Amino acid sequence: MDGYLAVVAKREVRRYTNRSLDDDVLTKILQAGRASGSAKNSQPWRFIVLRDRARRAELAAMIMAPRNLEGCATAIAVVLTNERLRFDAGRVAQNMMVAAWALGVGSCVNSVRPDAQDRMREALGYPAEATVGTIVTLGYPAPGEPHPDPKAKPEKVLSRVDRRPLEEIVSYERYTS
Repeated sequence: MDGYLAVVAKREVRRYTNRSLDDDVLTKILQAGRASGSAKNSQPWRFIVLRDRARRAELAAMIMAPRNLEGCATAIAVVLTNERLRFDAGRVAQNMMVAAWALGVGSCVNSVRPDAQDRMREALGYPAEATVGTIVTLGYPAPGEPHPDPKAKPEKVLSRVDRRPLEEIVSYERYTS
């Protein structure tokens, strides 16, 4: 799939089939996260791959959208070694999700519940100075969910997208409403 098409066509997927991800597909998604830019190239992330269904069910109560984690094929917890660089967790997640979409895999981001940070740390074993920036759920989209279409035309995709027109959101040199 063309990179531009992968970006403009990407949709959140919250329900998945039971099909597991092949190791090579997972590796490509992890490599896309690893290749993300970061502040001063600090690469303040570590990835915890969560494949075991019982393990994900245990962690589900600690995130904002438990069903996503319970029903996915695999999830990746993006652990930040420097909490001040939360922006970089978003960069990593977006790279992983766009790469997944291009590979035919759906995804969705999730956040840890504020009251569950300590339990998440204990469950995943990361150090006290680190934090989970996000958890990316992955899997092949269930029927009725958005599906990647490598033959789609970006113009057609953009015409169907529920987004404000560029003219409404872009200003030049000075903010205009």
